[in-house]
Formats: sequence, structure tokens, C-alpha cells
Amino acid sequence: MSEMKKMIVKELDSLKLVGFRVLCAGDQYIVEIPKATSRLSERLSEIKNMVNPSERYGAFVVENETEENDGYWVCVEVKEFEDIPSEMESLTIPPQTYAVTRHVGENHKIMLAYEELHKWIEENNYSRLKDKWHLEKYFSWEDTGNIDVELLDTIRK
Repeated sequence: MSEMKKMIVKELDSLKLVGFRVLCAGDQYIVEIPKATSRLSERLSEIKNMVNPSERYGAFVVENETEENDGYWVCVEVKEFEDIPSEMESLTIPPQTYAVTRHVGENHKIMLAYEELHKWIEENNYSRLKDKWHLEKYFSWEDTGNIDVELLDTIRK
């Protein structure tokens, strides 16, 4: 029996992210994202102006209209963009409002947390903005059987 997760609304300022873009078939993201996260960890020393090297961000647009927004970005936050390392990309997430919950456990169960969050959004009469950037803020990701991630789903109040 799963415990009821705490759901909140959070407003964030813009975020500057640097990292790797993952682009693959939909069912391969669960395999490819951890690989990109490991690659990012190996190359952290190349990224300048990091805010917190012990946190990772995942960024994606649920329903993207353009090829340039397709995929999933595995990143760290930076204060300013400077000398972006080879093969990495920079991404600026505008100020947005998010419905937020936290998932601690197996990475393949993250979809259940999203289902609960989406239900909560609907019950509270918010609108999901599927064409905007959504975030996943990872506090622990090394063990795919026990991740700790904050899920930030972009909404309109």
C-alpha cells in the first residue's frame, strides 16, 4: 500500500542548465537517461559556474511541437553559461509554476507518482501545460532501485 504523497504548488525563477540531451525511442529513455547521467557525472569538472554539483535536473516538454525541444535533457544548474563543454548543451527554463511531488523508490515506478500528481492537478482545477518545460530534480540517482526525485509538472493556476 503506497502512502499518500505530499503535493504542493511551487513557483520557480528561470533556471540555467547545462548537460546532455537524450534522444531515443520512447521505451528506451529508462535505459538511456541513467547512461547520460553517468556520463554527466564523469564530466562535471568541465562545467563552469555550477550551483550544486550533487543535484541533477531532467528537463523535457511533454507535447513538443518542434524537433529542437524533443528529447530529455540530463543537466546540472549553473549560475551563468560559460564555455559549454563539447557534446553538451545549454538550456534556459523560463520562470514557471509547478505542481510538485517527490518520488523515492524504484525508477520504473516513477510513472505511478506522475499519475498521482496528474490526478491531484485535475482535482485542484489546475491546467497542465504540456507544451512547456517540465522538470525532474534528482537528489539521488546512482541506484535505479532507490532514486530520490522531485517531479515538477508545469501548470497554470
